[in-house]
Amino acid sequence: MKIVRLVVLLAVLIGGLVIGSLNSQAIEISLAFWVLKTTSGIAIIASLLLGALVGGGMVMAGLVVPMYAKLRRANKAAATASPEPATPAAQAPSPFDGR
Repeated sequence: MKIVRLVVLLAVLIGGLVIGSLNSQAIEISLAFWVLKTTSGIAIIASLLLGALVGGGMVMAGLVVPMYAKLRRANKAAATASPEPATPAAQAPSPFDGR
């Protein structure tokens, strides 16, 4: 599994290097009050990263957090529904007397 992760990491790194080197034109991104001067390759990679982060956040907010809440409620309901095992009132004396 670690080898697969390493291969994927290297593929993404090589892809980023290729995108950055093939798209080296200078661009200006005009935002409301300031202008960001960068290359088109960095702008492409940054927008992909920002899109992945926003998409991951939406998945977390829309699916993962409600599922964890549902799981917590189910665990709490299961804990209150099943009584704890009864402890014996009188335990038999231990053969070991502690000396």
